[in-house]
Amino acid sequence: MSAATTRSRTPDRLCAEAVDLARAAAEEAAAPGVVGEHVGLLSEGDRVVTHYFECKELGYRGWRWAATVARASRARIVTLDEVVLLPGPDAVLAPEWVPWSERLRPGDMGPGDLLPTDAEDLRLEPGYSGEDEPPASSPVSHEMAELVEAEDAEVTAAPPAALPTVPARGSISAVAEELGLRRARVLSRYGLHIAADRWEDSYGAQTPMAQAAPATCVSCGFLTPIGGSLGQAFGVCANEFSPADGRVVSLAYGCGGHSEAAVMPKTPQPAPPVIDETKVDPFPLRPAEDSGSVPAVSDEETAELGHA
Repeated sequence: MSAATTRSRTPDRLCAEAVDLARAAAEEAAAPGVVGEHVGLLSEGDRVVTHYFECKELGYRGWRWAATVARASRARIVTLDEVVLLPGPDAVLAPEWVPWSERLRPGDMGPGDLLPTDAEDLRLEPGYSGEDEPPASSPVSHEMAELVEAEDAEVTAAPPAALPTVPARGSISAVAEELGLRRARVLSRYGLHIAADRWEDSYGAQTPMAQAAPATCVSCGFLTPIGGSLGQAFGVCANEFSPADGRVVSLAYGCGGHSEAAVMPKTPQPAPPVIDETKVDPFPLRPAEDSGSVPAVSDEETAELGHA
């Protein structure tokens, strides 16, 4: 370790003693009453020392006023270099700035908001270009594979190639307009994959609802098919009582609202009464005289025995 390095780590005596000069400079730069106690000093180099003072300003908890003083070689007078407000080890700081394109989350867009798409967005590829582009369900081309590997690469700030208002007759744009291919770009293979992964995580076979379901959506009558290659694995739920109503669900997803999960039993109905009007059953008001085990006795005999 050199002698110069050793001297730079040892605070200069005269600069270290210039606390009053540093405080006066900090109070002049700050508002009245916001410069607190002296909390330490730091040697910045040969005959250069920074004094730190507590900041009492509201909203700046943990910040410190830093006043740097210095003196020339062989000089006895200490002079002021600068005064700044710096965060301390436990200061409250604003979060690191993140570009809007990385802060945006699903559901953040509202009415009137516009979300520009980069010209090199990996999720999209040209819908028609005049060249033989591989379909979305084909293996990824070498160019697209390189783009996928370099997701964090910088993209151009230019907007996507816009179609002319009136396509020139005989151009690819004019032919596409006549065929109804009005989309300049469509989902790429990479865009299809990330969409499928996102839908599978939300309404896929590994969700708790699907694990407890009596059957999968592939056999449910409320499943509405979708077109394209994604229709081989996904559909739209149309059951208003399902937690996935109106959502894209995996064919392996399921819930308790499956159309064939159970059949509601019908309310039992009593049998209709049977009425036979062709036959009359007599119902005597009094039992027959010989129907009991006690012999029949006349009223006169019972009167003599004291029976009423």
